[in-house]
Parts: sequence; structure tokens; C-alpha cells
Amino acid sequence: MTALTIIATIVGYIAMLFVVAWRSSRNVTQTTFFTGGRSTHRVVAAIAMVGAAMSGVTYISVPGTVAADGFSYLQTTLGFLVGYIIIAYLLIPLYYRLNVVSLYEYLDRRFGIVAHRTGAWFFFIAKMASASLRAYVVCVVLQQLLFARYDIPFAVNGAIMMLLVWLYTRRGGVRSVVWVEMLKTLIMVASIVLCIGFVMSALGMNISEAVGAIAESNYSDTLFLDDPLDRRYFWKQFLAGVFLVVAMTGLDQDMMQTVLSCREKGDAQRGLLTSIAIQIVVILLFLSLGALLYIYVAQRGDVVESGDELFGYVATECGLPTIVGIAFLLGLIASTYSSAGSALTALTTSFSIDILAMRRNSDSDDEAAQQRSTRTRRRVHTAMAVTMWLMILCFNRWSSSGVITLIFTMASYTYGPLLGMFAFGLMSRRRVRSMAIPIVAIASPTISYIIASHSEAWLGGYTFSYEVLILNGMLTLIGLWMASWRTEKESDIA
Repeated sequence: MTALTIIATIVGYIAMLFVVAWRSSRNVTQTTFFTGGRSTHRVVAAIAMVGAAMSGVTYISVPGTVAADGFSYLQTTLGFLVGYIIIAYLLIPLYYRLNVVSLYEYLDRRFGIVAHRTGAWFFFIAKMASASLRAYVVCVVLQQLLFARYDIPFAVNGAIMMLLVWLYTRRGGVRSVVWVEMLKTLIMVASIVLCIGFVMSALGMNISEAVGAIAESNYSDTLFLDDPLDRRYFWKQFLAGVFLVVAMTGLDQDMMQTVLSCREKGDAQRGLLTSIAIQIVVILLFLSLGALLYIYVAQRGDVVESGDELFGYVATECGLPTIVGIAFLLGLIASTYSSAGSALTALTTSFSIDILAMRRNSDSDDEAAQQRSTRTRRRVHTAMAVTMWLMILCFNRWSSSGVITLIFTMASYTYGPLLGMFAFGLMSRRRVRSMAIPIVAIASPTISYIIASHSEAWLGGYTFSYEVLILNGMLTLIGLWMASWRTEKESDIA
């Protein structure tokens, strides 16, 4: 692809992004910045949630996983389906009944301010790290494709990305996020379908022949039921999928802000369940594309060193029509800007409501209080954008496969205490000593990491995969129970 094509594609998408953000941000107030005005239609929410669940890292990485793992990711996706049902019928009714803006307000009502702040800080650390990492990965791709050609430093690359994300989210908040997520979903799915079509054409296959080639290859292996020690073992991936989606969607302000912008509980539930049905189809498309890309590369005799390089390499370097490279770039840019914008809005909401306790001023009818609250929220929004940019630079300075793996692990571990706190609050009537909560929340992921690091020696060769989240949540649950006492007063429980 030429530099002019790349620039035109990026500028075209950004222009479309700002048009959507401008239209969706009209008549936005301080309160609707955080909630979207509770006016999102369930169909819009369902489509937007598909985009919210998938980032630029997903777009790049999932097709490349089929060489090592086949279609085993579908096992985890089946767990996602069960997890979404739990969210729809357990957590969404709770959030609407309590009329929360930030999810972690529930912890305040159930356990007190210490639990509220503890949950908020764990979310903040997890989301800031994971969102910055996702943005960094895509900045690297853009640096290679475009900025390096003009000797533009990586710091400027990252600054341009975060400036644009800051601009399109600073006024509209959740409402802008919802419509941009919807735009992202449509672009991403269209780009995947377009790329599948051109790769099939390059292979000389029609749809039935492509399906047959995928089915006959090792890339389509899906169910792994033989070896419980295998990280791809069905029950490990399925159960991990259930808990992962409950923790990383149902307890994540970023993920839930879209469905909670629906008018009523029923709309939010139907939107959420519709979205997981669409997600399963989209994930199957990603995996099918990955199998076809590997078949195409093998036919050409090329070698791809890393699965993460597969999609971009084939789209831009393997003789396919330019439209394939444009489709790849559009999908990548759309997924990145949308994910970063969604995370930035969620971080602004959580920090403002949970850490700075701005909820009272947001709901106030006093004009001076509203203005002070708006100024504070805009400062927080700017600070979150600058912090994400600095973290992107840190990843670029000290990145290695080990550091990236560590950050992903840290980001997932931080959801364990959240999972344990919410589960304990919903499953029991017991009260917890406030000062024990942050101690338990720090100790649980620490102990989980120690156990997971030594599991092969201690547990007869067993290695932890995503299910370390379950261990983390269980340790938090046990710790909270040990620091609690029984209460019989129904009024004591939120």
C-alpha cells in the first residue's frame, strides 16, 4: 500500500468518526455524559456491544491463533454465552434497581466506602493498563505502515491517536461511545467479510469449497476433551469463559456503560443477549479468515514468523487487491479508536464518580455546582488521555513479550477481587470489616500468582490458563468470609 492510500484511509475514517461523534453529542449534559441519557435503543446497544467486546488486538491476533490453537477459542465463546445470561438476569436487574452510574457504587451500598474505592482502583489499574496496551499494539502497526516512512517519532504517533480520541469523546461521553462502537462493528464485520471474499477468490474457491478446505485442515479443530492438563481442555476454557465474561464484562464499567444506557432493564437484557449471538458469528468469521490466510500463505510458500503478523502481512504484502489492505486498515483503525474512546470515557466516569465522588454535584439542580462538576470532569478526562499516552510510551520503551504477557496477566488478575467482592455481596448477608477489604483484594491475586507460577510442580503438571481468575475470585470470597460476621437485618443489605 502506498503512503497516500494509507493517509487517505485514515483521514476518511477520522472524518466519519467526528461526524458521528458530533451528531451524537448534541444536547449532552453533565449527567448524560456518564449515562447516555438512558435513551439507547436495544438494537443499537446490541450492535455496539459487539464492537465493545473486540479491540484492535482482537482484530490482529484472533486470526493468527488458529495455527497453534485451531478453533478452540469457540470453547471459551460457549462459556461467554452462559456468562452473558448470568449478567442479563443477575447483574443488570441489580444495576437498574440501584440506579447506579458507576458499577462500583454497589460496593459502597453493600460494604461501604472502602470497598467502593477498592473496587474502583482495581478497575482503574486494569482498564488503564489493558486499554493502553491495545492502543500501543496498533500504534506499532501504524508506525511501521506510515509514520516511519516520514521519520515521525513514535511519541508523536501516540499523541496524535490520543488527541483524536480525546477530541471525539470530550463532549458526547457515553452517547458518542455507543454510536462509534456501532460504527466500529459495521466496519469491522464488513472488512472481515470483504477480506474472506478476496482470499477465497485468490485461492480459486467458492464458499462451499472454502468451508470444505477449512473443515479438512487441522486449523478447524475445536473440541479438546482428552487431556485435562492441556490449556485448551474444553472444561477449562468453557468455565474460564463463563467467569471471564462475568468479571470482564459484567463488572467492567467500560463494557457495561453501553447496555446501561438503554431506557429500561428489559431493553438492556435483550440488547445484551442479542449481542452475544452476533459475537459468536463474528468470532467464527475471524477464525475462518485465519484458517484461509494460513492456507493462502502455505500455497504461496511464504513464512509468517508470528501469528499477530499474519493478517496485516497477507492484506498488504501478498499481492491481493489494494482494497483488501484498505479494509484491513479500516477495521484496525475503527477497532482501535473505538476501544480507546470507550475506555477513556469509562475511566473518566469511574474516577469522577468513584474516586472524586462527583455523583452528588452531577445530580444537583444548582447551576454553579453543575458548572464546577463539568470543569472537574473535563480535567479528569484530559488527565486520563495524557496518562494513556504516557503508558503507550512506556510500552514502547520497555516492551518485550515478557512484559506484555505480564501486563495482560496483571489486567486479568485485577478482576479477581472484583469478582469475589460482587459474588460475596450477592450470595451472602454477612458484613465485612472495612479495613480487611483492601488487604484481601491485594492478597488474593498475589497468592493466585504464586500458585499459578508453581502449579506444575505442586499440582502434578497442571498449568493454569484463564481459569486463574476463578482461583483469584474464590480466594477473595474466602478472605471476605473470614473477615465478616453474620447479620440478620434485611435492611442492612443493599
